[in-house]
Amino acid sequence: MSTLEEHVDVGVPIDTAWNSLHRVENYPLFVEGVRDARAETGGRAHLDVEAGGRTREFEAEVSDRGGEHVLEWHTTAGTELAGSVSLQPIDQNHTRVQVRIEYDPAALRETFGGPKGFAQASAIERLVRSDLGHFKEYVERQR
Repeated sequence: MSTLEEHVDVGVPIDTAWNSLHRVENYPLFVEGVRDARAETGGRAHLDVEAGGRTREFEAEVSDRGGEHVLEWHTTAGTELAGSVSLQPIDQNHTRVQVRIEYDPAALRETFGGPKGFAQASAIERLVRSDLGHFKEYVERQR
């Protein structure tokens, strides 16, 4: 498994950022490749994702440590992915959004195609950085 960690600082209070993370149906607005997303019962989420010219459906279990402002998730079938988003207050009006993703590069390549090794890792890093930038724009517009 490989681990990727990235963060972005957003200009909103921690509760505003936290509430935005829980609107799964809005993920297509800031997560690249997500065409449809919906929360389901029992702490589950369903996402339709397009990447590498292929569309895949993902089911994930989501757990919420609200008191700690940590949202954890992992896929329940298919490509094994897991991650977390944690929020830390910087000050009253700014929040650090920290993303951690654990993935198997070979499994991602098999699912979505694409190059092996470093090139694929670089693409994933760029994608996560881009998604964080989109989240920053999204959440700051919601003020």
